[in-house]
Amino acid sequence: MYSLESGAQLDHYRIEGLAAESGMASIYRATDLRNGWGVAIKVPHFEMESDPLFFDRFKREAEIGRDLDHPGVMKVFDDQERSRVYMVMEWVDGCPLRKILNEQKKLPAERAVRIALGICEALEYIHGRGIVHRDLKPENIMVDAGDRIKLIDFGIAGTAKGRRLTFGRLARTMGTPDYVSPEQVKSKRGDARSDLYAVGVMLYEMLTGEVPFPEPNPLVALNSRLLNHPIPPREIDPGISPQMQEIIYRALERNPEDRYASAREFAKDLNDPDSISIAERDELRDWRLRRSLRPKTVLIYAMLAMIPIMFLLLLVLIKRS
Repeated sequence: MYSLESGAQLDHYRIEGLAAESGMASIYRATDLRNGWGVAIKVPHFEMESDPLFFDRFKREAEIGRDLDHPGVMKVFDDQERSRVYMVMEWVDGCPLRKILNEQKKLPAERAVRIALGICEALEYIHGRGIVHRDLKPENIMVDAGDRIKLIDFGIAGTAKGRRLTFGRLARTMGTPDYVSPEQVKSKRGDARSDLYAVGVMLYEMLTGEVPFPEPNPLVALNSRLLNHPIPPREIDPGISPQMQEIIYRALERNPEDRYASAREFAKDLNDPDSISIAERDELRDWRLRRSLRPKTVLIYAMLAMIPIMFLLLLVLIKRS
């Protein structure tokens, strides 16, 4: 692990203190000595720099971040002078949505909608540039004191010209499965509608304090969204309006063709829920019926997810031999 003390200098930056830590990288608050700006510096741990999958993810995050310029997306600064591998980003005053949910469990409807609208606005921008985030979750949404949001961590984002990235290929790097769309579970190429599914999950969670498929086992949670319906939000909190429940269901449709087609369309309903007609849904009638995949099918999914991991391990062994 690479550790920087407060007051240390890294190229043109003075380290002010450690801001966050993960198993893969440290994020420091720093000052750019050339202009006095406050910045965030993401420094991968030394052992991760030799990991080809992580290093590819790190480079992808930097490349995409440098090309984006929107108030709802964390900016990555382009600076060619480096004494080692690290990334310089704008400093964001705020905290992850995950921290807010951990402290408050669920949010008032007005605040939940305000945050969801901010996410939709940022998604409309990146989707319009051919970028799909693919890893939206509360950990990757920064929220400031005015509930303005910023999307962070584009490490596994997809681009229109990029190579195919599926959940199976990225199983080693992705965290909680709660926000992964059904098509990604089946190793299909996720698109903008996969991001909207994740927003639907977060909206459900902000309003109810629960995720739609709260299974104790990650593999069971992934499979459950292929077979089962979530508990209707109004069963958890009757104060949620029927219109808001319908919005959530439209975002969580199992078939992406039935979901909102765009972040703009999603935001339109959030802004005007009274105009929504309530659909007759099987989800409201059959949600208590729970099914599970046969053990043979579960094994097949597990094997599919392991193929790219074994391939990467083989490449590493060949490189080291």
